[in-house]
Amino acid sequence: MARNAFIVLTGALFGAWGCQGLNAVANPEVPLWVNHPGSAISVSAERELTAPSRQEGEAYERGKPTIDPLHRRVFIGTRDRGLYALRAGDLSTIWRFQTAGAVQGEALYSQEEDAVYFGSNDGAVYKLRAADGKMLWRFASNAEITRSPLLHEGHLFVVNANDTLISIDPGTGKLRWYQHREPAAGMEISGYAGVAAFGERVYTAFSDGVVMAYRVNDGGEAWPVLVDLAQDAEQTRGEELRYFDVDTTPIVGRATGPEGERDAIFVASYEGGVYALDAETGSRMWVNEAVVGATELVLWEAPARPRPGEAPGARRHQVLIASSGLSGLWGLDPIDGAQRWRRDLPAGGISRAEPWSGALLVGTTRYGLFLVHPLDGAVMDGIHRGGAFATHPAAYGRKAYVLSNGGLVLGLSLTPPSGAGLPEGADTILSEK
Repeated sequence: MARNAFIVLTGALFGAWGCQGLNAVANPEVPLWVNHPGSAISVSAERELTAPSRQEGEAYERGKPTIDPLHRRVFIGTRDRGLYALRAGDLSTIWRFQTAGAVQGEALYSQEEDAVYFGSNDGAVYKLRAADGKMLWRFASNAEITRSPLLHEGHLFVVNANDTLISIDPGTGKLRWYQHREPAAGMEISGYAGVAAFGERVYTAFSDGVVMAYRVNDGGEAWPVLVDLAQDAEQTRGEELRYFDVDTTPIVGRATGPEGERDAIFVASYEGGVYALDAETGSRMWVNEAVVGATELVLWEAPARPRPGEAPGARRHQVLIASSGLSGLWGLDPIDGAQRWRRDLPAGGISRAEPWSGALLVGTTRYGLFLVHPLDGAVMDGIHRGGAFATHPAAYGRKAYVLSNGGLVLGLSLTPPSGAGLPEGADTILSEK
């Protein structure tokens, strides 16, 4: 379906978005092109990637590309059980590494080591040499791994689908420590939380609704009390939950609670809403119970225009973006959890929102890709190539990459109309050479 079809879809399916987008006319913080969709996003390269004979599981690609801007490479895992290294310009293959299961997560690229870490549905974590795909080590975790690994303070952290957080020596691939919780009894939502780190603590969440903080060096529990969001939600609502899951990877930021503004961890309980927890103690700072069904969180940040008398860079915009297949796309104030905007979605699912040159790139499972403004949720542009997208997009500078459920990988370029203006740093371009 071509771009003119996208314009029709925008009017028919995102009417609720467009109405509130009219407010952008009088908002000086909104780019001038917000009400003129068309021609901002273009396809710079595309190719069929996955091998049909090796595909397994449902017809979905659920990972996220990883961009190496220095060497102009893109790493993408697929359900044909491979991790690909592609040239960023024309998407030609540099190498492909075969695993024993679908690769449905986001790889981690270490520029310092020029190495790639990733997990597979075969239950293993791999470290490859990025230049040629040679395996440096393999660690078996005994359950599928679909969330991105994390390097922090000389540790590699991974979480698997069996509610297990693992610390690995990144140099040798040997186990340092692990923490496991018994999965919740009953029904669970597909997916699970990843891991985040801040200072001497690592954070993750589990299918029983518990959020945990552990000490980086030895894995000891770092919060004084157990933080059970499922129990918290049941007490608040006065009824039992059907789903206990906390499937969002924790996000580190700042929020305001009873003791003032402090470092915080943002997580979403599937039925209980979005929470801000004190990063040091785990105590609740705020909760927005209206945001049900959230499976992905992103903290969007950008410089704000200075007020008269202010120095450039004195203020920054921050919006906590929640993606939910049940209640839509949300923009929340991370300080107090207040709703800034909400947009209903067309039928189907939605990807994690990816910050892209001052905007957000969002994939849908039926209607293509959309560029959304973070301050009011207005649709700025979009593109539909006839594919559905469960994969999360990845962006750098004015380039973005995404893999469709049908195995078509797209390289996208962002070129706003002349004079539109972009936030500071948005002119960084990933060379196509």
